[in-house]
Amino acid sequence: MFTGLIDIIKTMRINDIVDILIIAYVLYRLILVIHKTRAEQLLKGLAVLIIITKLSEWLQLRTVNYILRNAMTVGVIALLIVFQPELRRGLESLGRSGFLGKNFFFFNEDEKDMSEVIGEICDAVQYLSRSKIGALIVIERETGLNEIIETGIAMDSKISSELLINTFIPNTPLHDGAVIIRGDRIMAAGCFLPLTDNQNLSSELGTRHRAALGVTEISDAIAVVVSEETGAISLAQNGRLSRHLDPKTLKEVLSSILDVKDNKKPVWRKWGNKHAD
Repeated sequence: MFTGLIDIIKTMRINDIVDILIIAYVLYRLILVIHKTRAEQLLKGLAVLIIITKLSEWLQLRTVNYILRNAMTVGVIALLIVFQPELRRGLESLGRSGFLGKNFFFFNEDEKDMSEVIGEICDAVQYLSRSKIGALIVIERETGLNEIIETGIAMDSKISSELLINTFIPNTPLHDGAVIIRGDRIMAAGCFLPLTDNQNLSSELGTRHRAALGVTEISDAIAVVVSEETGAISLAQNGRLSRHLDPKTLKEVLSSILDVKDNKKPVWRKWGNKHAD
């Protein structure tokens, strides 16, 4: 056995090594995409079916094997339908990986003063939290949110804390739904967000928190939530929620995620995830 393995290694070319490394990387990225999602459990079930199919073939259980083999054929189409959210997330992750990114073709001329944007958001959130006014603010990053923007009322206004506060004042036309921020502009208000598919959330979390998680599951956006009941501040990223933040911590977290180290940073920079929990 070892002699055969050594012979295979000796006959390997550089192309073979590159081929193996590419496949290994693709499998690694696939595991990261499906980790802790419903796809992980479905893949485990699929593995069990494959093992049973092989066992039925080995034991010559022809009828069982015939049924399982045909079920596997139909199952490929079913998997594409069931795994649609995960496949979409994986492709979007590939698109944000840096290769053929936005700055691959052109330099973004609309560089924004993200530190100023963060300051305006945090000032508004501080007032809303103190006044226990519910709010949901979504910051668009590299994944476009035009489909969500179209569900709300177009604004395309320069961001300011006063405008954000006024938007979420109860019993005003735009206080329900989410505000979408692109660069240093409020693109729309009263937007409808997809709710999270996560069934294991605390019953304390209301619709705003579930919508915040939902939009961050299908995109790389960041969502800031202010609870109407408690005034608590939360931040959602990558389908994970950080709760009970104070305004100072929120500003630090946003600055870190958006990589604001000086006054001028492009919106399309690749940001880290180290503050998501």
